[in-house]
Amino acid sequence: MTSIEDTKKEMRKYEETRNAFYDHFDNTIKKLENGQFDFSQAQNLDAQEIYELFFKLDYQARKIRGLLIEARDIKVG
Repeated sequence: MTSIEDTKKEMRKYEETRNAFYDHFDNTIKKLENGQFDFSQAQNLDAQEIYELFFKLDYQARKIRGLLIEARDIKVG
């Protein structure tokens, strides 16, 4: 079974990855007055770069999901 310290480490990685994903948006997409991203003005987004950031985020989320299922002995199927 995965230790709590290993799980915490993976959670920190997830937070770092999530922050990097949103930092990219913050640095490349203007926001509306209500704070939402204005995607209509984001004409020069690099799809490959966004995919790579999302893939890292999704990978880390799936990794944590597995750890939590293991830690709680959850039956998912």
